[in-house]
Amino acid sequence: MLILAIDTSGKHGSIALVRAEEGEELEVIECVGLAGGTFSAQLIPQIAELLSSQGFSKLDLGAFAVAAGPGSFTGLRIGLAAVKALAEVLQKPIAAVSLLQVCVLMSGVQGKVMAVLDAGRGDVYVGEYEVPFSAGGSRLEHMLSRAEFLEHAKGWTVVSPDAAWIEAGRATGLAVTALPPITAAEVARQGWSQVRNGETVTSEQLEANYIRRTDAEMLERIGS
Repeated sequence: MLILAIDTSGKHGSIALVRAEEGEELEVIECVGLAGGTFSAQLIPQIAELLSSQGFSKLDLGAFAVAAGPGSFTGLRIGLAAVKALAEVLQKPIAAVSLLQVCVLMSGVQGKVMAVLDAGRGDVYVGEYEVPFSAGGSRLEHMLSRAEFLEHAKGWTVVSPDAAWIEAGRATGLAVTALPPITAAEVARQGWSQVRNGETVTSEQLEANYIRRTDAEMLERIGS
């Protein structure tokens, strides 16, 4: 199965074409970077070029994997819109991938794992997981302030690709595993896992997961 993966969640993005078969190691055919700020202009032409350069067309695709959040509002919308359009035309399944879960997969850590991504303005996106994952197991994704994160993360293994949060965690004695930057190839790996497990959505069901604070929480912070 050919899977097209897209990540437009941050300042820099990427697209990847992978080949995945049951019982075999996932093969990354090619991963192409996207410069931030021009995702909307680059994305569709880059997808067409990527497929063409490898001798494929969109009709050869068997599924899609897309970073559904957390991340930039505008960036996520661009990636999801492209996947929605392609999946609707081709009638193929979509794996809506959490970048926090990607961090856990990349780390290889088991037990109580806390994935961390920078949310800007001193906040952090946090994913709390019991690994290996199981039906009914603990999975929670939310946003915390710096102080809340440093207090809440005690007793967890923290995994993150963001240098500032890695440094902050280690400075306070947390167990931290540093990760390389996330690319669409890693999104594809998590997406393939979801495809195999039947954890996919249709184009109509695909939505971004911004993991922002509620209005009540924002007002409480402003007033405090």
